[in-house]
Amino acid sequence: MSRPLVAIVGRPNVGKSLLFNRLAGKRLSIVEDTPGVTRDRLYATCEWAGRTFDIVDTGGIEPTTDNEILLFMREQARIAIDAADVVVLVTEIGTGVTAADEDVAAMLLRARKPVVLAVNKMDATGPNDPGFYDFYSLGLGDPIAVSAMHGHGTGDLLDACLAYFPPAEADEAEDDRIHVAVIGRPNVGKSSLINRILGEQRVIVSNVAGTTRDAVDSAVDNRYGRYVFIDTAGIRRKSKVDDRIEKFSVMRAQLAIERADVCLILLDAREGVTEQDARIAGLAHEAGKCSIVIVNKWDLIEKDSRTMDSMRKDVMRDLSFMSYAPVLFISALTGQRTERIFELVNYVNEQGSMRITTGMLNNVLADAQARVQPPTDKGRRLKIYYMTQTGIKPPTFVIFVNSRELFHFSYQRYLENQIRGVFGLEGTPIRIVVRQKGETE
Repeated sequence: MSRPLVAIVGRPNVGKSLLFNRLAGKRLSIVEDTPGVTRDRLYATCEWAGRTFDIVDTGGIEPTTDNEILLFMREQARIAIDAADVVVLVTEIGTGVTAADEDVAAMLLRARKPVVLAVNKMDATGPNDPGFYDFYSLGLGDPIAVSAMHGHGTGDLLDACLAYFPPAEADEAEDDRIHVAVIGRPNVGKSSLINRILGEQRVIVSNVAGTTRDAVDSAVDNRYGRYVFIDTAGIRRKSKVDDRIEKFSVMRAQLAIERADVCLILLDAREGVTEQDARIAGLAHEAGKCSIVIVNKWDLIEKDSRTMDSMRKDVMRDLSFMSYAPVLFISALTGQRTERIFELVNYVNEQGSMRITTGMLNNVLADAQARVQPPTDKGRRLKIYYMTQTGIKPPTFVIFVNSRELFHFSYQRYLENQIRGVFGLEGTPIRIVVRQKGETE
């Protein structure tokens, strides 16, 4: 059975994201004193009173608007409400009950979902502000006074939510899903690919670059396995990251890379590999993540029998530091080859998790040294004593030598190529740690 889901909704700028971060215990949602900052649904896992459940932050609901982005936000909030076991309606004491609050409350009553009413920004201790009691007029039962800023009342809020949860399942198991981050420049089709994979309008898709600001998680179960796809804000060049919200979005994409098992690096087939594409790929490479290069919008390219091979060579040339990554040509719009993504995700995740015995590694090491002698410098020759694997994701190898200075980078790359030639390790970077004789760390 899936975990209970609590949806946090309300009109813009009442403190939903700050409350979400408070309940999640970490800064996941962008918090800025600007209406409309949170656009997509953002999920986190919480624990309270022995129960594990998910919470979802949503964009502010504007009951009446003609703005395209606000319409999208309202639709995303409705989807979250439909999926939720409990809805938390966040209001705030400073403005009192507004017409927008009344409209959102009426929408929730029509949805026939359990609703917990939170009155936020009750930061002072002591007797409640007299205006607090006005919120009974929304017809949603007893309001709960909370301060997302200071944490007051959040325990009472969670207790009220737990009262509506279905009975706990004794066999709730830890998630064994593969986490997949979809990264790339703005407008290369990240959200369109997520929607194609999910088969629903799960993420806002718009031609306005930068529409997705938060990293958004989507669970996928199919015949290939169990996954969580993380859609991230498009990463712009630093010179174009002027406002604070854009800077938070870049940080969020980097955090998504950190918690991913596999990164899908999306490129636009019409533009090839740009300088920014290489920089984004470098983030995944430096983080040691398994990676797949996805060339999207392949349906828009005029092709002959040599087009794909030619572009694959161009990609490998421009991303030479991650030549280990497979390249897949797709169209998120038409669905061309998108199912192949799951097979490749499984494959590179297995490669990144591979463990190789010390005996097998040292057989490869001996053969490699017999083919190409270790380098010398001023009459001293590099001696490699042995090699062992110390970690996975990425596969990490420690090589013990007589002198660190003699172990030139070119010979290190040669040994890496020999390891890949025997064991594959496709789709994953390799880390090699050099230890001089006598060192322990």
